[in-house]
Amino acid sequence: MASQSQGIQQLLQAEKRAAEKVADARKRKARRLKQAKEEAQMEVEQYRREREQEFQSKQQAAMGSQGNLSAEVEQATRRQVQGMQSSQQRSRERVLAQLLGMVCDVRPQVHPNYRIAA
Repeated sequence: MASQSQGIQQLLQAEKRAAEKVADARKRKARRLKQAKEEAQMEVEQYRREREQEFQSKQQAAMGSQGNLSAEVEQATRRQVQGMQSSQQRSRERVLAQLLGMVCDVRPQVHPNYRIAA
C-alpha cells in the first residue's frame, strides 16, 4: 500500500509540475503577445510620424508656391483698385455736373401716351 501511495504522490507531483509548466508557458505567451503588440504599436506610430512629416513637407512646398500666387493676385488687385479710384476721381466732376443738369433742368411736357378724354 505504501508503494501505491508513493505512486499516487509521484503522479500528483508530476501533475503539479505539468500544471506549473503550462502556467509558465501561458505567461511567456502572454508576455510575447504583449511585447509584439507594443512593437507593432511603435511601428505604426513611426510610420504615422513619417507620413505626417512627408505630408507637412509637401504641403509646405505647395503653400510656398501658392504664397507667391496670392501675393501676385493681391498686387494685381491693388493696381486695379487704384486704377478705378483714379478713374473715379477724373470722371467725378463731369458726372456730378451731368446729374445736376438733368435734375435741375426740368422741362415739363405732356407724355405721348396721354389722351384727352372728350
